[in-house]
Amino acid sequence: MSDIDSQVPYWDASAATKTFTHPLHLPWLDGIGRHAAILDYGCGYGRTMAELEQHGFDNLTGADTSPAMIKRARHLHPTMRFATLDAPPVSPYPGAIIDAALLFAVLTCVPSDEAQHRLIAELNRILKPGGILYISELLLQDDERNRSRYSRYSRYADHYDSYGVFETGDGAVCRHHSREWLSTLLTRFETVDTRTITVATMNGHESTGIQILARKPTAT
Repeated sequence: MSDIDSQVPYWDASAATKTFTHPLHLPWLDGIGRHAAILDYGCGYGRTMAELEQHGFDNLTGADTSPAMIKRARHLHPTMRFATLDAPPVSPYPGAIIDAALLFAVLTCVPSDEAQHRLIAELNRILKPGGILYISELLLQDDERNRSRYSRYSRYADHYDSYGVFETGDGAVCRHHSREWLSTLLTRFETVDTRTITVATMNGHESTGIQILARKPTAT
């Protein structure tokens, strides 16, 4: 079992109570058209998809590892398409059919380097040449609370070979990222733009995040 799906029980138990807040920067999607095929990978309860629909995008699919999150999404947005990922990171989609993939606060929930690489490789596989990958993530934080818990949970760093891994008070294993690591993760993509954001975490703490717009090359 990979660390992508090993936390499904946590997300199933939390599905009814969590609120996600990473903002959607719509100008980054202006160039793909309102009928573009968009996949929200790790869609949770469909918050970002609902915002996309409100702005005219009409070819949306959400996928998540948590059946309870998908159940909540279908209840809130009964006309939208949602799928439960049975064997993450592998998706049920053939290669090169997606115009844009969103990955909002998903890498935070995937602690290991190897599992993150596999996830990005899967999104690269299903994106069309020239398709975009829009990532929103939390950076390594400089405040004392976060530095303390990075240190406190150093056993996770040893296990996952990744500094910035920690456990939340309610039992999730999460990861904050350096800019350098995210750049390494996206070496097969062309970075189009980045922006630094301030975002509330799912447990209500203000944190610094980063959004990255990357493009799959049209030729390899």
